[in-house]
Amino acid sequence: MKSIITGILTIMVLANSTFAQEGTRLLRFPAIHEDQLVFTYGGDLYTVSSKGGVARKITSHPGYEMFARFSPDGQQLAFTGQYDGNTEVYLMPAQGGEPTRLTFTATLSRDDVSDRMGPNNIVMCWKNRDDEIVFRSRMQSFNSFIGQLYSVSTQATQLEQLPLPRGGFCSFSPDDKKMAYNRVFREFRTWKRYRGGMADDIWIYDFESKQTTNITDNPAQDIIPMWHRDKIYFLSDRDENQRMNLYAFDTNSQQTKKLTNFTDFDIKFPSLGKKAIVFENGGFVYRFDLDKNEHQKINISIQEDFSAARDALVDVDGKITNYEISPDGKRALFGARGEVFTVPAKQGFTRNLTNSSAVHNRNSQWSPDGKHTEYISESTG
Repeated sequence: MKSIITGILTIMVLANSTFAQEGTRLLRFPAIHEDQLVFTYGGDLYTVSSKGGVARKITSHPGYEMFARFSPDGQQLAFTGQYDGNTEVYLMPAQGGEPTRLTFTATLSRDDVSDRMGPNNIVMCWKNRDDEIVFRSRMQSFNSFIGQLYSVSTQATQLEQLPLPRGGFCSFSPDDKKMAYNRVFREFRTWKRYRGGMADDIWIYDFESKQTTNITDNPAQDIIPMWHRDKIYFLSDRDENQRMNLYAFDTNSQQTKKLTNFTDFDIKFPSLGKKAIVFENGGFVYRFDLDKNEHQKINISIQEDFSAARDALVDVDGKITNYEISPDGKRALFGARGEVFTVPAKQGFTRNLTNSSAVHNRNSQWSPDGKHTEYISESTG
């Protein structure tokens, strides 16, 4: 008996050790400034050291907060939030504090992070030399592919549209005189290995000459530019693996170089800091050192009460998915929230026939003689 208990304890220790080393997954939309990292987890913003560790929650509203971006001095965070029904641009102190709403736009019928159209009013970046936040919005567009780029100051003065008919992810040159950007916004769409006419390219717009130049004339997807010094970093699936990896375009030599070689998962939603780029891959956050040209996974853990996932008693009368009367008319059969119930026609008890809160059961039916019920279940996996 002692050896069995010792073996079980050893397995538990190893499992906990492996989880601690691996860290929490499903970390999204990271941003970095010096040694501070901010990301989205479960719809809230968290902050943690750029070296990893236990993250601290800095928002708690039921709405979704995402696409946080540090101000150039690292003191403030602009982000896209759903505090008042709409998805709008907000501003808050980088270490946490009360958010201030900066934009007020019309409501869109399709405006959610889970929709293939993507949310509205996504914070793209800050200008380098001004207190201005640039965001992509569909406030004046009927087409989900087409949105415009706008800027708003930290004082929430009048919005100003950038002098372009459309735009998506973007980044400014160090002197703010030029901007690298995407014309098409498609990152939330499931367009794997797409090579059609709406495959994105990286363009440079010169605000003085009003000229636009394509720097990635390539059939593949080239998205999310990030301008650092004399290089423009971006994602592309142009290689033989057709995975989104990190590339760099040298504005002096006009040469493009591949910097990462992920083969299992795409790089998603990278963000530029002063010394590093952070991005998602396989649910984890990685840091790419701009001087060393090396990337490393950041081990981050979330330690809180996870109130949304705890066991609870739930009222299911508003979640009925199917129903049927028994052959003798004495009882009714209901499917609701993954359980199967029978209810008496007049008097008696409601019976939960499946009573399996961790298993989803559906499409229940009576047998012709009324002695049995059948249903589809995922109980075997």
